[in-house]
Amino acid sequence: MNPATLAADFRARFGAQPRLFRAPGRINIIGEHTDYSEGFVLPAAIDRWCLVAAAPNGLARLRAVSQTFGEEMEADLSALAPRGDWADYVAGPAKTLLEAGLAVVGADLLIASDVPVGAGVSSSAALQVAVTRALLALSGLEADGVQVACWTRASENRFVGMPCGIMDSYASANGIENGALMLDCRSLQATPAPLPDDASFLLVNSMVSHRLVGGEYRQRREDCEAAARTLGVPTLRDLAEADLPAALRKLSGDAAKRCRHVVSENARVGRAETAMAAGDLAALGALMNQSHASLRDDMEVSLPVIDQLAAIAQATPGVHGARLMGGGFGGCVIALVDSAAAGDVQAAIAGAYGAVIGETPEAFVCRAVAGASEVFA
Repeated sequence: MNPATLAADFRARFGAQPRLFRAPGRINIIGEHTDYSEGFVLPAAIDRWCLVAAAPNGLARLRAVSQTFGEEMEADLSALAPRGDWADYVAGPAKTLLEAGLAVVGADLLIASDVPVGAGVSSSAALQVAVTRALLALSGLEADGVQVACWTRASENRFVGMPCGIMDSYASANGIENGALMLDCRSLQATPAPLPDDASFLLVNSMVSHRLVGGEYRQRREDCEAAARTLGVPTLRDLAEADLPAALRKLSGDAAKRCRHVVSENARVGRAETAMAAGDLAALGALMNQSHASLRDDMEVSLPVIDQLAAIAQATPGVHGARLMGGGFGGCVIALVDSAAAGDVQAAIAGAYGAVIGETPEAFVCRAVAGASEVFA
């Protein structure tokens, strides 16, 4: 995407000179379905962006055009309401800022994005973070990245209706160049985690688009909350691995499986951080494989075709480990690969999985980047 081109398109559409804001998508190396239990995650912002050109319109109205969907929306700031499509990720941030008591001005927005939609790389968070940054700046307001993440999560929870945790918004708003974030989702404290020098992260899209606003994701969160209530703890974050045997004796069925996943996954995140710091690719890859098995068997958010993709990736020379990434029920598999062999690995996995599904899947090696910012074209 070219910011200068988007600015020119904005001028042609709205007749004003815009400011430009961008927010990245994200990968999550490990730590899935743990953030809404206030657990630990290891995400990184990546070099796929949502770009927003924006200018105040003096109308107390929000007018937005999505180049991605070829659609537009318009609504009074005093009458923002969900409509069940991409526009909710524009109106939601505005509504959330207004509910926080901020004097948000009416604005025109032109939106472009190369963050894949429905692939589990947080296209929705990137859009909301970029819009939030734009509306704050146009209104003469400032906020740090943690606050922006909290507002965008609130927008997704309350306006869009998706009961997600903080990770996606946090990574998009606060990512660091060439590094991941070891994020404690309770304290919202993040520690930079250096990425391996000789390895890269490859994303391969299952080509099954997920939509997590539906009931399956919500049910997983409710299962985790029910398990925590039975065990008498605030969240499953409050259990250590050593607590699992006793905890599982008090639980049964789905609650027991969800508990086992969250507690073991939190422990894997800590071990993954240690493995990354040591450059131990074998250990990190093994943890990713274990994460996939837990997401498949205990959290039950995978699909047979995604299990096939993960198995293909895990068996490909040059791959240290691979797993389902994101909330599940579609999206991408993330693979830890030797950088020197990344091109060959990508071709091999895409070819083998393409033969399974009858089309060539999207696949790309990603680079860790800094979080959301204004762009000065």
